[in-house]
Amino acid sequence: MSENTQRASIFSLPVLSWALYDLANTMFSMSIVSLYFPLWVVNVMGGTDQLYGNANAFSMALMFLTAPVLGAISDQANRRMPFLIASTLLCVLFTALLGIGGLLLSILFFIIANYMFQAGLIFYDALLSEVSTMDNRGRVGGLGIGLGYMGSFIIVGLGLMVVREEAPETLVTMFRLTAILFLLFALPCFLFVKERQRRAAGISWHVVQGAFLQVKHTVAHARMFPGLLRFLVGRVFYTDPVNTVIVFMGVYVTNEVGFTTTEAQVLLLVAIAAAVVGGFLWGIVVDRQGPKRTLNMVLILWMLVFAMAIGIAVFQLSKNLFWIAGGLAGVALGGTWAADRPWMLVLSPPRYLGEFYGLYSMAGRFASIVGPFMWGVVVNTLGWGRPAAVGLLLVLIVIAFGILQKVDDAPRDWPPELRIAASG
Repeated sequence: MSENTQRASIFSLPVLSWALYDLANTMFSMSIVSLYFPLWVVNVMGGTDQLYGNANAFSMALMFLTAPVLGAISDQANRRMPFLIASTLLCVLFTALLGIGGLLLSILFFIIANYMFQAGLIFYDALLSEVSTMDNRGRVGGLGIGLGYMGSFIIVGLGLMVVREEAPETLVTMFRLTAILFLLFALPCFLFVKERQRRAAGISWHVVQGAFLQVKHTVAHARMFPGLLRFLVGRVFYTDPVNTVIVFMGVYVTNEVGFTTTEAQVLLLVAIAAAVVGGFLWGIVVDRQGPKRTLNMVLILWMLVFAMAIGIAVFQLSKNLFWIAGGLAGVALGGTWAADRPWMLVLSPPRYLGEFYGLYSMAGRFASIVGPFMWGVVVNTLGWGRPAAVGLLLVLIVIAFGILQKVDDAPRDWPPELRIAASG
């Protein structure tokens, strides 16, 4: 298959195969990171929020520290697929082992599985250039996102059929099914996405050292462009609460609001559906109002969601009110990504877009470390409870809102040398 054939249509076999991997890995994220594994840890095995939060934070910290190395190694090897296959197979293996040998061993397996899942995303995202052209890259990426949401629906729908409140072992069954489905839907990507032949460079300690030096250089470089670093700092403060609520939403609604496991699964389906619709609608708002005003509205919506979550639990209001909060959270989730990516594009000169999107990604990863760790400290170390942890998330959103007000989203008039994408 020629390069042009592979990348000609978004409905070609390689493109659809690439996008199916998004469906596969989203199944893992929803099932293991967000829902069934944390419920098993806390509600079945008697573990604490802090134990699960720290495990999540530790795996993300490992990824944060090693991501530049992984990227540099794959760049030097000029291949992504072998690394994607290896990381996926290891993730599948350790996902299948969850629930074996007790709580602590499963926590260790989870750390390894989540690290491998996150590593796979680095290699998978880089393969987008192999199955798309500059003309259809947005549509191809959008296809992956759409199938990713479908993966969430499939895994939660399966959970509604498999998981039973009176039979906790059915949660372990979901771990096995998730591993099988991850592998099944990842196989087309392994088989039908072909990388262009390139000459591989040698991999050495200098390559690894250079990857970390590049990160340091990029941070210093970003200071030259007004608003960019301030935006990234603000991004840490608002993605921290967003990532944390994704991790602990299932535990919160079952233990603080009074939802059954079945109701928690349906709530997540409602939130996902709202995120799909919200992402589309917020995209229209971005085009009309600009990314800054849109993100301001989204952050205010997050403030309302967190305030509702606290009030429903503290004042023991009707749990039915949380259906509204969950739907609004989904709308806010879709709007977060719909607004912050275009804002980043405004702030970054085209010539250094790849370089600065590396910082953008690192800001998100750092937030994924801090949020779950802080949740555990508030809930278990300090003993303040889950509503107080949500209160902390609310405070972080308010801080992010304040930080971002001094960053504008006016189109930049970049000089010619910054408007041209870097060669090579």
